[in-house]
Amino acid sequence: MVKLINDAEFILIMKHSLKITLLLVLVFLGAQIIGLAITNSYIDVEKTTETGEAVFEDLPIGLERPEVEETTSFIWILIAVVIGTIMLLLMIKFKVGFLWKLWFFGAIWLTLLVAFGAFMPMMIAIVLALGLALWKIIRPNVYVQNLTELFVYGGLAAIFVPIMNIFAAVMMLLLISVYDMYAVWKSKHMVKLAKFQSKQKIFAGLLIPYALPKREIKKKGRKVKEKLVKIKTAVLGGGDIGFPLIFTGVILKELIEKGASFPFLKSLIVTVCVTGALLLLFLKSEKDKFYPAMPFITIGCLVGYAIVLLL
Repeated sequence: MVKLINDAEFILIMKHSLKITLLLVLVFLGAQIIGLAITNSYIDVEKTTETGEAVFEDLPIGLERPEVEETTSFIWILIAVVIGTIMLLLMIKFKVGFLWKLWFFGAIWLTLLVAFGAFMPMMIAIVLALGLALWKIIRPNVYVQNLTELFVYGGLAAIFVPIMNIFAAVMMLLLISVYDMYAVWKSKHMVKLAKFQSKQKIFAGLLIPYALPKREIKKKGRKVKEKLVKIKTAVLGGGDIGFPLIFTGVILKELIEKGASFPFLKSLIVTVCVTGALLLLFLKSEKDKFYPAMPFITIGCLVGYAIVLLL
């Protein structure tokens, strides 16, 4: 789901300036490439090529991937999405925002740990992930927000790509797209969830402000009142980043299993197509209209996969 924050309220996709649109799409592209590199680093290419079946390195600190059948794994992922949504709606109803912060902190720390563990010694990865997760919760700002989002989804992909095959990945995209359309056009609970995240100052996704945050100072006699000036911000939800990355990671896994040449570069074809689909959505969107992003992203994924198959 693509959203826009204006005066602390989320409105599903509105027309952004070309500069902001390009910047948001470029950060999205960066998250996809970094995430794919993280996923690739967990694949034992030599053993996978020898056996014809993907062999993945273990996750840090004894974390275990879900033990499910590849073909039906998308069902469990969708169930997890639904349960997570219900839990978040209950948090909103009972006004327990601290539980959301605790939950969000745990998820960010674990995914960052998995991401950093692919490239650095484990103790450094643990400390760095913990520090960034705490910073994101305690003193949120646009810089740490986008920096962490560049790596979070790579950690997520490293967990879920090994338990999926192409069929499951395609089904995941199709069903998530249907859910996204329902959540945006019918139930509209995505707006409610986004407003809640805004109020808690914790958002899962990318944020690109139209200007750097500023403080307004007003003097009344001897009293000085200072407040943060509200800045319009373009936002892209985390699901719109994570789901296409998982799909691309599954394609990468399949290419390596088949012993294809340049599997990483071929997988990037899907990334380019997805990025193009997202850019087209931004450019063609009309002001004040609501658009679920996942159907467009899914089309980009499938077009990219078709091109890979033709090579």
